[in-house]
Amino acid sequence: MSDQPSCALTEDQRHILRQQGTEAPFTSPLNAEKRLGRYLCAGCGLELFHSTMKYNSGTGWPSFFAAVAGHIATQPDHKHGMIRTEYHCAQCGGHQGHLFDDGPAPTGQRYCNNGLALRFVPDTEPTPV
Repeated sequence: MSDQPSCALTEDQRHILRQQGTEAPFTSPLNAEKRLGRYLCAGCGLELFHSTMKYNSGTGWPSFFAAVAGHIATQPDHKHGMIRTEYHCAQCGGHQGHLFDDGPAPTGQRYCNNGLALRFVPDTEPTPV
């Protein structure tokens, strides 16, 4: 996993992005974010999701039914006595969350994301460099 963040990370963000941590549910303001915009990796700034891909899963974490093509990579996660699919930023390797097959149409997928692993940029603002 690369540690090449172009963004300064908090201790909590570093724990999630670089050590595969998880934030507590219902703690991220991004869970309730409803504006049009882009969700960027907090570790490197790569766009991972657009707000049109977001939905309310009721799980307490920002959830998306699709991701920007080629910007997410997956791997099996065998921690905690279960088999899950972890996904991370394809550019910096930062852990984002887990992928489940219980999402809505059109994909049936749920990208369950740690809010601290993302930065939201409204469509009215340019993407930060």
